[in-house]
Amino acid sequence: MARIIGHAHWVLTNPDGTIAGQGETHNIVTANGEQVYAKRGAGLATPPNEPIGMKLGTGSTTPSRTGAGSTLATYLSNSHKLFDSGFPTVTTPSGTTRVTYQCTFAAGKATSASPITEAVIVNNALADSDSAASNVVARVLLSGIPSKSAAQELIVTWTHDLTGG
Repeated sequence: MARIIGHAHWVLTNPDGTIAGQGETHNIVTANGEQVYAKRGAGLATPPNEPIGMKLGTGSTTPSRTGAGSTLATYLSNSHKLFDSGFPTVTTPSGTTRVTYQCTFAAGKATSASPITEAVIVNNALADSDSAASNVVARVLLSGIPSKSAAQELIVTWTHDLTGG
């Protein structure tokens, strides 16, 4: 039985390069995300759109495959971002197929006086708004980002390991 195991890592840095916050955790690949991998991998004529970027939010709903936990309902203004140049990548460490996604939210992008507590990978147009479950490929709750000033940079990196067991 094939599985998708998701992992996310984030680092918030100050202008001088010091780390202001970081963390890592597992992430949930949503039902829409499973359809993206399955239908695109099967070469179907009308697969879901491919993942194109990320969005951030301030919500705390537990991530889930379906329902409220598979959406971004507390979108952080100006946090929609295409993947960094060169991403996604595909590698095969230890016989696993790993897809890596990354976004850098540079100084001035996705600033917030409140904690940034969630992130999603999306496969629809990157509008400055919430994202429905039908457009969310994966979702994660973040910790350790108390706020993001206009001078700080946040890098969010996700891996999805496609395994056979």
